[in-house]
Amino acid sequence: MPTAGTKESKRKHRNILVIDVGGTHVKMKLNAHSGRREFESGPELSAAAMVVEATNMTKDWKYDAVSIGYPGPVAGNRPITEPYNLGKGWMGFDFQKAFHRPVRVINDAAMQALGSYRGGRMLFLGLGTGLGSALIIDGLIEPMEVAHLPYKKGKSFEHYLGNEGLERSGLKKWRKHVSAVVEMLRAALEAEYVVLGGGNAEKIGKLPPHTLRGDNDKAFVGGMRLWHDRHTRAKN
Repeated sequence: MPTAGTKESKRKHRNILVIDVGGTHVKMKLNAHSGRREFESGPELSAAAMVVEATNMTKDWKYDAVSIGYPGPVAGNRPITEPYNLGKGWMGFDFQKAFHRPVRVINDAAMQALGSYRGGRMLFLGLGTGLGSALIIDGLIEPMEVAHLPYKKGKSFEHYLGNEGLERSGLKKWRKHVSAVVEMLRAALEAEYVVLGGGNAEKIGKLPPHTLRGDNDKAFVGGMRLWHDRHTRAKN
């Protein structure tokens, strides 16, 4: 993906529709001052159906480009796998053709990471249904898939840190696992700081050292930065 934020892109793409695709809801925002709109997603939602619903719900919004946060790996500006919690038809879908506008697609954790970025070398971990992850180094976004790597007893990071891990272990043990994983990955990746985002970030309590609490609304900031921040570029 090209570097975002040239004078040309700023002039042409003043209004960005940002779409954050989740397992239970699809959330949309036009700019920093607009209200948020959303609709339910779920296991039957296809990519084409998402576009139709998003277009219908934003008929009164004027926008000339679109950013999409997708819950899975992205390459060549398109999803390269089908999502775990949604319907079929996402892999390889041409969103630009469907929206009739320029579109940038990025992993959803990477989009929230971009919105949370404060410079330097940052690790983002999204604590939600699963475990999202992204690394940003001097403005270059590197989406990662650490969720399914082994952590303990042959089980994955996501097994312990995802929703099911929280329900299985209880809050106290889950917090200990989060702290341990943060320290492990921060050291391994030499991150200057870690941002914990996702729906369960608020359940952490006391944050580990060198760690900040994220905000889900930062996903919309990230979607806008894909086009407007000259210091940031996405690798996917």
